Amino acid sequence: MSEDPIIRAVATAVPAHALSQADVKAWAARRFNGRAAAMDRLLPAFDNAGIDTRYSCVPLDWYDTAPGWRDKNALYIKHATGLAADAAERCLAAAGVAAAEVDCLVTVSTSGIATPSLDARLLSEMDFRPDTQRLPVFGLGCAGGVLGMGRAADLARARQGRLVLLVVVELCGLTFRSRDRSKSNVIASALFGDGAAAALLSTAGDGPAITGWGEHTWPDSLGVMGWSVEDDGLGVVFSRDIPTIVRRDFAAAVAAYLADGALTLDDVDGFICHPGGAKVVDALEEVFGCTDRGLDLTRRTLRDFGNMSAASVMFVLEQSLAAARPGRYLMTALGPGFTAGFATIRMP
Repeated sequence: MSEDPIIRAVATAVPAHALSQADVKAWAARRFNGRAAAMDRLLPAFDNAGIDTRYSCVPLDWYDTAPGWRDKNALYIKHATGLAADAAERCLAAAGVAAAEVDCLVTVSTSGIATPSLDARLLSEMDFRPDTQRLPVFGLGCAGGVLGMGRAADLARARQGRLVLLVVVELCGLTFRSRDRSKSNVIASALFGDGAAAALLSTAGDGPAITGWGEHTWPDSLGVMGWSVEDDGLGVVFSRDIPTIVRRDFAAAVAAYLADGALTLDDVDGFICHPGGAKVVDALEEVFGCTDRGLDLTRRTLRDFGNMSAASVMFVLEQSLAAARPGRYLMTALGPGFTAGFATIRMP
C-alpha cells in the first residue's frame, strides 16, 4: 500500500450536441449583429481560439432563447447530474470497482447551483452506499479540477485504503446570457463548452501517484475571473490581462510550490495544464520554457472540446495517462480568487 494517493482510473464524458466552431461563429455573427460593439473586431476570436469542436447539453438554437435563471438552473441540475453519472460510471468500470465500494464522493462544479448537491443526486442515480461520505465543492471555477484533486487526495491519504471518487462537471454553455452584449459574453461564446470527468483515488492499488498538491492565491485579484449573479443567470467575468498575469507572476508561484517539495522545474518531465485559451497556453509555454509545442495535449483538448472550466484539465490528464510516459508531471490550473492550483503526479 502506498503512502501517496494513487490514481486508479480517470474517465471523461461529454453531452450529445457537438458544435463546430464554424457553426458557432456563424451563429454569433447573426446573434450579435448590431447588438455588440465592435463585433467585426470580436469575430476573429472564434478563429483564433484554437477550437474546432465543443459539446453542449442543449442544441445551438437554444442559445437564441432567453430563459430566466430558474429555467437555466433546472437544465443545469438535470444535465449535470446525468453527465456526472456518466463520467463516474465510466471511471468505476475502468477501475473494476462497484459504486458500493466507494467510501467518499467529492463533486466539483461552479456553473450552476444544486441543493441537494450533485453528490446527493448521484447517490440516487447510482448504487453508492447510504453511508458514503460526501463533499460538494463550489466556487473554484477553472481551478476546480486541480484543486478538487488535491481535496480528494487529502481524503484518500487521511485513511489508508479508502476509495475516493472525484467527479467534476461543468455546463458552461448554460451560463450564456442572450441579452448580454458585453465583450466578455461574446468571447465566452467563442470558448466555453460542457463536459465532465471522474477520477478514483486510493492509497491501495497500482497507478500514477499524486505526490504533492497545493495552491497560490494572489492578493487584491478578486476581479480577474469569476461569475456575477444577474437576473437572467451567471455573468462571465474575466480579465483580458490573464496572459500578462501568467507571464509576470506565475513563475514565482510555481517555483514556490515546487520548492515546498524540494523540486525545481528541472525536475519536471511534463505538464498537464488547464487549457483556458490559446493565449494563456502560449503564456504557460513561455513560463515553463517549452515553447516548442510543449503543451500539445493541452492544445489538443482545447481544440477538440473547448474550455470546459474545471473539467478541462481532467481531459488533459486522461490523455496524459494514456500516453504512458514515465516521469514527474506538474498539473496546473488557474481560477477565481485569482488562484493557481497545483498537483505533482509521478507516472510509473
